[in-house]
Amino acid sequence: MGGSGVHWALIGASRIAAGHMISAIRSIPGHDVKAVLSSDAARARSYADNHEIETASTDMEQILSDPDIGAVYISTTNDKHYPQAMAAIEAGKHVLCEKPLAMTLLEAVDMVRAAERAGLVFGTNHHLRNAGSHLAIRDLVSDGHIGKVLSMRVFHAVYLPEVLQGWRINDASAGGGVIPDITVHDADTVRFHLGEDPSEVVAIATSSGMGQGVEDSVMSVWSMPSGVTVQTHESFTHAFAETGLEIHGTKGSIVARNVMTQRPIGEVWLQDADGRHAIPFSGHDLYARSMGEFDKALKGQGRPAADGVDGVKSFAVALAVREAAQTGRRTSVDYGGV
Repeated sequence: MGGSGVHWALIGASRIAAGHMISAIRSIPGHDVKAVLSSDAARARSYADNHEIETASTDMEQILSDPDIGAVYISTTNDKHYPQAMAAIEAGKHVLCEKPLAMTLLEAVDMVRAAERAGLVFGTNHHLRNAGSHLAIRDLVSDGHIGKVLSMRVFHAVYLPEVLQGWRINDASAGGGVIPDITVHDADTVRFHLGEDPSEVVAIATSSGMGQGVEDSVMSVWSMPSGVTVQTHESFTHAFAETGLEIHGTKGSIVARNVMTQRPIGEVWLQDADGRHAIPFSGHDLYARSMGEFDKALKGQGRPAADGVDGVKSFAVALAVREAAQTGRRTSVDYGGV
């Protein structure tokens, strides 16, 4: 497929698809959403009607057998990602999958390698690296504005809205918990800005009682191959905390506030020997940019904003954080050979 005229199927009648991805797909010339899959037939039909989608189905095979469907966006619960992605790849469909890619590292590696063997485009929907704020931050780091990087801190403690709680706070078997939900995003953000992958982590996780059976808060410290130290804090329970990040170097510091979000908001500044400098950044839609990069990849003009290897590596860091929190030991990150 050359990338022009791509019909998508939504695997999962999700809120993120309704709120962000349907409009992002339709913002790309020639792309549209043709089908939606839900385990509930009534929900599938209602969702399709509300979003002007032609086909509503509970049958994955029916959707994947449609030759007009060229790509799928998977946003079901985490435990379903692997079998659904593998079925889509086997059917010759390009895949954009929500994070984390799977329930285990082996599954994540398997699906990414299967797509590579089939010659299909595979993307992971890490939205933050598409934000104008984060693109500006990465440029500041890579252009040497803060000199040699010494440390990085990410604070991503939020209050999970009641409408989103459900399986995320109550169902470990579906992939619930703050680590697969938010730490995986922060891992991708750190990798994006620093251009390297964490080697070891230590962590402490807690559960406040918001849900049952999964952690709802975690703090961790990561060591990077270059010697940079990274500290992160993720939570579902902090109603009044401010999100953001700091990157400190020998010549200056980058400070960002309210940028760990799906919206193009927040502020970024550079602090150096000459004082504090506000950094302007683009206010474009994060998901539209992600889709634009995916479309370029379909046309053979690059790779998705976050590809399958990015998805595997960021998931691997989150898995190491969970293991470190559970065992109380310093844990090496296993990247599964990717």
